[in-house]
Amino acid sequence: MMKKWQVLISALLMSCVFLSGCGSSDTQKSGSKEVEELKIAVSPYQDADTIQTKTEPLGKMIQEKMKEKGYNIKKVTINVGTSYNAVGEALSSGSADMGFISGATYVMYDNDVDVLLTALRQGIDKDTTDLSVWNNGIPEVFKKDLVKYYRSAIVVGPSAKGQALLAKVKRGEKPTWDELNDLTWGVMSPASASGYLYPSLWLKDNYGKKISDLSHVVQSDSYTTLTARLASGQVDVIVAYSHIRAHMAKNWQEKFGGTADIWSQTGVIGVTDKIYNDTVSVSKTSKVMQDENFRKALGESLIEIGKTDEGLKVLQTLGHKGYDWAQSSDYDGERKVQKELK
Repeated sequence: MMKKWQVLISALLMSCVFLSGCGSSDTQKSGSKEVEELKIAVSPYQDADTIQTKTEPLGKMIQEKMKEKGYNIKKVTINVGTSYNAVGEALSSGSADMGFISGATYVMYDNDVDVLLTALRQGIDKDTTDLSVWNNGIPEVFKKDLVKYYRSAIVVGPSAKGQALLAKVKRGEKPTWDELNDLTWGVMSPASASGYLYPSLWLKDNYGKKISDLSHVVQSDSYTTLTARLASGQVDVIVAYSHIRAHMAKNWQEKFGGTADIWSQTGVIGVTDKIYNDTVSVSKTSKVMQDENFRKALGESLIEIGKTDEGLKVLQTLGHKGYDWAQSSDYDGERKVQKELK
């Protein structure tokens, strides 16, 4: 009888060996799941070769963080898209699992794409549509706090027409369409959120018109050129991200030829709704992204990476300073822009 018990115990011990030590292995303890490959697509925020090289360490960072959360990703592939739409198409088709894309791209493809995170950027101390705050004589300054969104501002310069309209706004009066139409406007590409789309929606909401209805419009290739034209009086008003004055203050006199500081020579006559930052979005058709727990772990991993020095060094290539959780409704403003200005 004793011999039979010894045989039975021996068999049970052997079974434990074949069953990964009866739960004693690291894999069993952590509930690790094997993922063959995570395919990441990156929008061409700048030169593709630069992005490809500088974001390469991100793959390893993701693997390490996801392993801590029970997911063993064998391979991370990062590719830079040829265009913003190309990345949207890749996510839509499932040929990419995750993508770094703009809010506009996300909204265009949200039938097949879910937003996971919103990028964080440095904010300024003025966040309102109250024009008296923007024109109170106190310069805007950057805050240490990181924010998920920004705004677009309609900024007049030192030209006689610009200053006349600013004086009216400071008295609490609303400019007429004819007064706005009489100005020479400096804008960015029609694809720019703060340099075209949101200001165009602001005009539509307030006057039933769009930038394309204005009589005098000058398009610039960069915000630097745009601001220089405002300083020189080539344009009376520009549309740009709301921290443009804080960003360009040093160059206003040194490089752009301003005759006084930017704060005394400019003013704000309009401010748009919130424009949410770029996104980390995931494909609804990707097999790996069907796992909600995997999505959550991936989001947590990227948030944690964004809080490390080495992570921030990589993310700055994308213009991001970290991430926070996003929800689809954050981008309803973008949906309105695309619907109203289509």
